[in-house]
Amino acid sequence: MRDKAAAEEIFGQVRAAARSLGVTEVEAIIASGDQALTRFANNAISQNVAERTSYLSIRPVIDGRTARASTNRLDAASIRSVVEEAVALTRLSEADPELLPLAEPEDYTEVYRRFEATARVTPEERALAVAEAIAAVEDAKQTAAGIYSTGESKFALLNSHGVSAWYTESLARFSITAMAADSSGWAKGSACYHGDLDPVALAHSAARKAAESAGPRELEPGRYTVILEPAAVLDLVGQMFGDFSGTAIHDGRSFLNDRVGKKIFGDNITIWDDVAHPLQAGAPFDGEGVARKDLVLVENGVVREIAYSRQAAARSGIAATGHGYPLPNEYGEAPANVVIAGGTTSLEEMIAEAERAILVTRLWYIREVDPYEKIFTGMTRDGTFLVEGGRVTAGVRNFRFNQSLIEMLQNVEALSSPVRASGEESFDLVAPSMKVGNFNFTEVTRF
Repeated sequence: MRDKAAAEEIFGQVRAAARSLGVTEVEAIIASGDQALTRFANNAISQNVAERTSYLSIRPVIDGRTARASTNRLDAASIRSVVEEAVALTRLSEADPELLPLAEPEDYTEVYRRFEATARVTPEERALAVAEAIAAVEDAKQTAAGIYSTGESKFALLNSHGVSAWYTESLARFSITAMAADSSGWAKGSACYHGDLDPVALAHSAARKAAESAGPRELEPGRYTVILEPAAVLDLVGQMFGDFSGTAIHDGRSFLNDRVGKKIFGDNITIWDDVAHPLQAGAPFDGEGVARKDLVLVENGVVREIAYSRQAAARSGIAATGHGYPLPNEYGEAPANVVIAGGTTSLEEMIAEAERAILVTRLWYIREVDPYEKIFTGMTRDGTFLVEGGRVTAGVRNFRFNQSLIEMLQNVEALSSPVRASGEESFDLVAPSMKVGNFNFTEVTRF
């Protein structure tokens, strides 16, 4: 799919095939992408792969019924075949009394996040950046592993009511783990423009963490002041945003049931959803083509707004917010462009002002323990440190935690400026570092 005109041409074939089957209501999602990845391990590049993908997904609406069929082939015969399959599945489906007609066209915010240079990064360019990053780790007598990926994606959503929504972006990701004899360090970044990433700086950060956490001390589990770097904030706080959903509340599976409009976090916690934020990525419309609206999710600790798909909004008698997933689905909707407001205390100042604290690079293997109190368990990883008297004094053995997010966000003592953060346990957010009191570490891990 070259451009929007090509998407509209494909949709013309979809409509013609649907009409020949007696169906006038039809929606199509058309996507394509070029992705390339350079993988490295043991201080050497181990893999370079590239993939070009195409995707067509068809959803008819027939007498209150809907279903979806998809293909990765865009020739005329395959387009007709997938339309036939979608129509057959729809006619076999049960009617949904809450199913709405297809969305109507509406204006959406134009966001420009495709950079030609990023979409066209060569294997040689990635290899050079990886080699420089590996050299930084080798200089520290450590071993590096990670990935550097670049590419672009194109996404179109069209329907027979006139919706014709189009979005394209480029994206680069760099992740590195530096490994020493008894310690490790990690760093990761992502950006729509690859020039905003600094692989060498990320490598130096990972190597420094591995060096400073060598010979880790074992501390007793218990309640500690913690300083969470942005990736650690993302890993944990990112777990809760699926609950900011009208469908989740209606189904009784959100921790916000009976809490919307109430203060449940600290005064310094403000969170919003903003697709146009300069550090964000993603389409300015949702899975039905509805324009994304800005949402104030939390304001000074008070839960203010939640996301609504068209169906959830109709059920509640309010306007949709443009956060719905493609239908049919059982999840409904969720915020997609989360920004956690920051403060004026830098990470370095948090450390300097801490008499005793645990500094955490990132978290992993996070699992939910109590859905309503939003209690999670998980572990620290790749750079956990003891802070004493305003400075990092030692690496420490990793901890397992058992922590309520509600309690954690009531105990935030300081916030840094927010940055675009990348982790492994949640989608990318704009998030600050956080200094949090009374964080509950329950046991020490074996590494």
